[in-house]
Formats: sequence, C-alpha cells, structure tokens
Amino acid sequence: MKIGELAAATQTPVETIRFYEREGLLPRVARSANNYRSYGPVHQQRLTLIRHCRTLGMSLDEIRALLRVQDDPQMDCDAVNALLDEHIEHIATRIREWRALKKQLEALREQCSGGGPASSCGILNELARAPAVPGASEVACPGLGRGAARQHA
Repeated sequence: MKIGELAAATQTPVETIRFYEREGLLPRVARSANNYRSYGPVHQQRLTLIRHCRTLGMSLDEIRALLRVQDDPQMDCDAVNALLDEHIEHIATRIREWRALKKQLEALREQCSGGGPASSCGILNELARAPAVPGASEVACPGLGRGAARQHA
C-alpha cells in the first residue's frame, strides 16, 4: 500500500509517518518500480502500536525500547514491565504537578472578583509580583515551563 493508504488505515497524518521513518521507529520501506514506497501489514501493525503508545503518553525513546523487545521475540518481557512501571511513575509525578498547578491557579483566581478596571485586577497584580517561594521562577509542569523538557508529543 502507498503512504496515503497507510495513513488512512491507521488514521495517521502522512508527515507523522515520515517522521517515524526518520526516527527509525518504522523499518525502511521497499520502493516499487515507479519509486513509490510500498508499505505492508508489518508497517501497519507497527504504526498502530506506535500510535497507541503515543496516546498513552510514551516518549519516542520508550517506544524504541518496546519495539526492540518486540523485534526480539526470545527476549524476556521483564523489560516491558519495567518500562511500563517507570512510565506509570512519570505519569503519577505529572499528576501531582498538575494538581499543584491547579491549586495555584485557583488561589490566583480568588484574587479578583471581576467587574472592576484592569488596573485593579487582583490576578494581574499578583502575576506581576515575584514568586513568594525563594528561587521559584516556574512551575515544574509537563508541557509548561521546565517540565516541557520531557515531551510526549
């Protein structure tokens, strides 16, 4: 099948498929006589696995590790369990961070009842002040500030 057909079958944008190829997550694809890439069931299955892992918030490195185990059927699946346990802990940490962020935002929201001029808005005034915690400049939160380093895009 051509890349467009694979994209439709897996509900994956063509550019995403090409990205996964460049990242080495999808194996090299044979070219047909007319120089089109020719994908098969193996590519579809692997892409489905990759996409499912991404919906679970797994990084490309985590997916690579899972694919290495899948590519070696004799390998012990303890590596898969360990990887998943580690990912679960990352998720638990992110949940704690998001809950802390939510509390901060709720406290900030209480600073303004609305209806007044922007110059007296408690939220804007509070945001303009330095953080109360010494040395704190950002909330370590996935996708925001420092937490963006561990992306799961």
